[in-house]
Amino acid sequence: MFRLNPRHTARMLGIAVVTTAALAAFSGVSQAEEVKAAAKSWQAGLHRTDLVRKDLGVADQEVIQVRVDFDAGVASPNHSHPGVEVAYVIDGTFEYQLEGQPPVTLKTGDSLYIPAGVAHIAKNVGTQSGSELATYIVKKGEPLVKVKQ
Repeated sequence: MFRLNPRHTARMLGIAVVTTAALAAFSGVSQAEEVKAAAKSWQAGLHRTDLVRKDLGVADQEVIQVRVDFDAGVASPNHSHPGVEVAYVIDGTFEYQLEGQPPVTLKTGDSLYIPAGVAHIAKNVGTQSGSELATYIVKKGEPLVKVKQ
């Protein structure tokens, strides 16, 4: 006949809980490290400097201006904005891929209009670092960047 031993059962349950917690923590750390590594691959070579953020005085709209410096070969993730963007190349050569359109290459002094909500990727295709001036006219209170999965 099988009888439960309360001490043995409690000890086994404790071991199971500790083991499960350890595995969950390890799994979480591993997944977090993978996400960090993927994010860092482009973020390490992309540097943003916020320049201006002002209300436009029109129906919850604001203007944001940012300088974005890209190391050679670095591309942004595929993303969109809750309003329009005008990208002006300060220095270097960039390829912009707007969803549903062929790629466009811009050099120093060129600019590009990106409509609201259009997913796009910007890549420094030059051999040296490059910079763009990004001007956004967007809805206030919404995240500026929405990364497309």
